[in-house]
Amino acid sequence: MTRGGGPVRDAADPDRFAAAHRLTVRKRVPFDGEETEICVNEAETPLGWLRRRKGPDGKPLIDETQFEAGERLRRDFTIGQLTPRVTVDWTAVGGGRPKRRRPRDPAEIADHALAARRRVARALMAAGPGLSDLLIAVCCHLEGMEAAERRFGWPQRTGKVVLAIALDRLAAHYGLGPASKAAPASAAT
Repeated sequence: MTRGGGPVRDAADPDRFAAAHRLTVRKRVPFDGEETEICVNEAETPLGWLRRRKGPDGKPLIDETQFEAGERLRRDFTIGQLTPRVTVDWTAVGGGRPKRRRPRDPAEIADHALAARRRVARALMAAGPGLSDLLIAVCCHLEGMEAAERRFGWPQRTGKVVLAIALDRLAAHYGLGPASKAAPASAAT
């Protein structure tokens, strides 16, 4: 039975559709000086999509080092609580009388969040002004490549090249990958 041209989903299993579109892997990530194992949905990020897709040469559009650099930036961005709020703040509601909310004291932010914000700032400075905007859009705000290209006014398919350069700079900043990749080609001669 179909409704609206598509199959009717089983009401007893509402997560079946979501599970079919999830790419879940277990990863060990550093957190507060020790490694923690987490479950990650790699299908939710544009970087995961780019890593799974192959170019005309048969190689992934971004390599493992570039992917890890982008995910590391996103992790620090999230831990640093830099994601914009998209919900209503209900803390001032209640009791009949409107409450005045005092401004947030910067001292209230947790030490690990503050450290993550500093790491994000250093990483974006290492990438450079034009590239850092793309890194924030794609890695942190999970904006797709087509949307990022439109927002920056770039021709189609140029975003992947620029993103690869930005991720290489980010990987070099983090010290990821082989030393030969982080070094300029002229230094090898």
